[in-house]
Amino acid sequence: NGAICIQPCSPSFHGETSFVCEDRKWQMLSDACASLDVQSLFQVRMLLYTLACACNILQRHTLLPCTFTKHFAAGNHSCQADFSCIIPDILSSPAIPGNIADIVQLLKKISLLLSENVTRGKMQSYSRIANHILNSSIISNWAFVKDRNAGSILLDSVNLFAGKLLLRNGSESIQEPFIATKGYSIHSNTSGKSFDFSMEFNSTGNITGHVVIPEEELLRLPRASKAISVAFPTLGAILETNRPDPAVVNGMVLSVSLPEELQSVLLTFEKLNKLEQAGAQCVGWHSAERRWDPRACRVRAHSASTVVCVCAHRRRTYGAFSILMAPAVPRSSLLDYITRVGLGLSILSLVLCLVVEAVVWQHVTKTEITYMRHFCLVNIAASLLVADVLFILAAIVHNATLNYQLCVAATFFLHFFYLALFFWMFTLGLLILYGLLLIFFKITRFVFLSAAFSIGYGCPLVISILTVAITEPKNGYLRSGACWLNWYETKALLAFVVPALSIIVMNLIVVVVVVVKTGRSSFGDGCKSQDLSSMIRVSKNVALLTPLLGLTWGFGLATIIDSRSLAFHVVFALLNAFQGFFILLFGTLLDRK
Repeated sequence: NGAICIQPCSPSFHGETSFVCEDRKWQMLSDACASLDVQSLFQVRMLLYTLACACNILQRHTLLPCTFTKHFAAGNHSCQADFSCIIPDILSSPAIPGNIADIVQLLKKISLLLSENVTRGKMQSYSRIANHILNSSIISNWAFVKDRNAGSILLDSVNLFAGKLLLRNGSESIQEPFIATKGYSIHSNTSGKSFDFSMEFNSTGNITGHVVIPEEELLRLPRASKAISVAFPTLGAILETNRPDPAVVNGMVLSVSLPEELQSVLLTFEKLNKLEQAGAQCVGWHSAERRWDPRACRVRAHSASTVVCVCAHRRRTYGAFSILMAPAVPRSSLLDYITRVGLGLSILSLVLCLVVEAVVWQHVTKTEITYMRHFCLVNIAASLLVADVLFILAAIVHNATLNYQLCVAATFFLHFFYLALFFWMFTLGLLILYGLLLIFFKITRFVFLSAAFSIGYGCPLVISILTVAITEPKNGYLRSGACWLNWYETKALLAFVVPALSIIVMNLIVVVVVVVKTGRSSFGDGCKSQDLSSMIRVSKNVALLTPLLGLTWGFGLATIIDSRSLAFHVVFALLNAFQGFFILLFGTLLDRK
């Protein structure tokens, strides 16, 4: 597994094909076999045109005859003007992965070297070339293009070239089946400008997109300028081929080139998949990091068929926008109901637990063991109570304001307090081992409190700080669509899952030790009966709460592994929402003392 095999192409092609071994079978990794050498073709014809120009200059100044390039000068003038000379060769070539890669590099070079004075003819030729590799029938070939960033390079190249488009009579419109470009002259006295696109997505029908520059934004313009928008109905499927997140692009990609004074733009996307349970997330394409970034946009309106987004316009960062759908995550009114009712009951149970502990504190903490036990229970309940409240606040922050900094803060503290819940459970397990195994070794209350706080809050704090410090600089701290730890890009969620599941396993081992030790007749000889009964009560707490917490987050991990299963989501929502009730029931109410 993982072995790489590279094969040369057949004689009529140049390049190579790479395969990777998976499950004892060779799977194609990339295909760089190409039949088209568009770069050489373009460079040779440009060289001939340059020679013809030089020859004409020589003839004018020296009056010497120069005829050998006259033929090329006439034929290649139009090629220099609109690249039309290379279009027949490109359109007649198959759109195989190797040719796609070469055409992307050609478009990039044209954008960088020949984007001055982009006339309508130039833009039409450029669009025809791009349209050839954006056809819906060959999108699957992009998965085998060797450069995984080819889709992003294409988007950047088109945006750069289209941004230099010259507008005739204040507007321009150039349309191909799979790429369309529109431009308008704008100034501060213009009423709100809009771009309407209706384009073919596949053989089954069309898809629409709508770009609006609000009138209040146009008032920011100090001078007359231009606005250019390009629509790509199929580019979203190309950009997501390198995306580990299961979320898929659910609309056309709309790029905008606006004056830097304009700060926001309004976009309306028609959904490709109009399933009612499919959520929508407005995103912008981060040019430098080559990924969809939810920080660029927020949802303004959402219906069964369309999504309206308000997106920040930053030319150097976000130049293209779309909507994402995560069909793998089931959306259900049952889940929402369970979460709301369960969290309300959990918070109420935890408050009641803390009130009961405060009322009976003097009566149940007369020995060191009972004091330590109830001190751990209070901190377990307090940690989960704060985490539940933060869970609600994180949902409000994400759904209402979409403020990235607040979302990071909410996720940090949510991570910290959920970890604290488990580390206080771990402290409770250590308390059992202390009471059973270190019978003749007594620790003072100060030492216990110092050790308990170091473990219960110190360890979670270190883990939480390290997680945000390592992943946030790469924008890999948050997952898309929620204020919670990222899984698909950086695996930041492991910073919660690994400590939590490790503590559950260790506490289950502690329970086994308790069963073995209390089963020995000699156990009571070296221990006071009161301490023994206290240790048994502590053990019952751990024995009951640990499997429940383990089941909860075991199903939480299952929702990541199989995110399509509604059953896993329902069971996790039930167990997660009623954790507070479990602590009240097994930690406080069932304690006869």
